[in-house]
Amino acid sequence: MTNRSTSVDVAVIGGGVIGLGVAWRAAQRGMRVVLLERDRAGSGTSRVAAGMLAPITEADPREQPLLALGQASAAAYPRFVEELSEASGMNPGYLPCGTLMVARDADESEALERELAMREGLGLPVQRLRASEARRLEPALAPSLRLALEIPGDHVIEPDRLIAALAAGLVRAGGELRDRTVVADVLVEARRVTGVRLRDGSELRAEHVVIAAGIWSGQIGGLPADARVPLRPVKGQVLRLHDPAGPGLLTRIIRMPPGYIAPRGDGRYALGATMEERGFDTTVTAGAVFELLRDALELVPGASELVIDELCAGLRPGTPDNLPAIGTGALAGLHWAVGHHRNGILLTPVTAELLAAELAGESAPALAAAFDPGRFAATPATVGGGA
Repeated sequence: MTNRSTSVDVAVIGGGVIGLGVAWRAAQRGMRVVLLERDRAGSGTSRVAAGMLAPITEADPREQPLLALGQASAAAYPRFVEELSEASGMNPGYLPCGTLMVARDADESEALERELAMREGLGLPVQRLRASEARRLEPALAPSLRLALEIPGDHVIEPDRLIAALAAGLVRAGGELRDRTVVADVLVEARRVTGVRLRDGSELRAEHVVIAAGIWSGQIGGLPADARVPLRPVKGQVLRLHDPAGPGLLTRIIRMPPGYIAPRGDGRYALGATMEERGFDTTVTAGAVFELLRDALELVPGASELVIDELCAGLRPGTPDNLPAIGTGALAGLHWAVGHHRNGILLTPVTAELLAAELAGESAPALAAAFDPGRFAATPATVGGGA
């Protein structure tokens, strides 16, 4: 049995993909790292995510810093996955499949034309397809399809496989992963973080503490109000399905207002997702499931033969401006990697690299400036309720 450390260089709180990615990269740099997860690594929001790597599909002209960060992370993904596969000995489940944004009627076609113009105005790679062209690429699309946009550079990764590979990579790099370990408080002395106190009363001393616990970050005690990042939960309901006939129904991500169907490449699919401001509610509702299935079947009639494997809901961590908080906090030794909202899987490589570089004492690139946690210094933080 491995002895547990009582003093480390870096304590990472939160075992979702962001926390795992940061811990893995920090351990690769030779730091003594412990990751502390309240449940099992990857069992929270990361597991529920569809895993779409879609900065262009998700592009919003009001959030150009996020677009730039997402593009940088998407560009890093192929190398990131290759390196992670070698480091972990596992397949992270990366599928470079491309995306089709589709319209079912005249109103959706008009909206899609506006989406096309916006992306062209931003210089993003996107191609307009007639319905017949889209159906040649994806024959399972309904004959009633009106219009489509092809975005070949937006891909997908399977969160479960990514989580497993990151956990294995962390341990192989010499890091320590502690499941079912609840952090009660961050220890602070004279405006400097010195470690964490666990719920069992034990203490872990650390030169640096990284908070990457998603929406549950608000439950961590010990931090003064001015050192916190305000977060709110945004609920998303998702269905997991599989095709008894195997792969082939769809080869690309299909994005339709307001959801998506994401293939896994082996006959499994993720269908989602709702966007609901309902606090910490993670129930699955009949209305949401009905609407997701209705929209999917209108566009892909063959999806009616898919078998439902799981209905699930997760809580995306959102900040007041919907941009993540990545970097040094208000206290010496405190670092944040939270608030990734819809883009946690996409932003894992770039967030991990930014935080690992910061922990090593390197200067942050200009790209990181918009995500400085200090921008929330005067904003009241939301404290999560319920475990």
